[in-house]
Amino acid sequence: MSPFLIHPQFATDCWILGRLRHSHVLLHKNAVVSWFILVPEIEALDFLELPESLQIPVIQECSRIAAFIRRETDSTRINFAAIGNIVPQMHLHVIGRRPADPCWPLPVWGHLSERRDYSAAEVAGIVDRLRQIIGLTPVS
Repeated sequence: MSPFLIHPQFATDCWILGRLRHSHVLLHKNAVVSWFILVPEIEALDFLELPESLQIPVIQECSRIAAFIRRETDSTRINFAAIGNIVPQMHLHVIGRRPADPCWPLPVWGHLSERRDYSAAEVAGIVDRLRQIIGLTPVS
């Protein structure tokens, strides 16, 4: 069996932070909003194609990321989506939103005109907190 590979577009757009039991956890490089992407380690292309035995565990991992965003940021809303129109690999977006973000109340897709990159120290801090709070493990 060949190793699971993350779509190359994610390597361009995201920091690969680590994994949970069923999903790889990525952080969108634009730090204007807290935008995490979970990529379940499965060949299915759409969330609704996941075997029922994985649907709840994957949603629970998304919920753990949402709780992390609420705890660690000033986000007042969580946007959650399973959209794969550009990157075909199945992935789930968990995005912290707040009325003061630059594209509120519109979706971030196509409306996030501001950009701020995370520093390496910020990313390391996020990884450390995810390891402490939700048990993120390194990607081998």
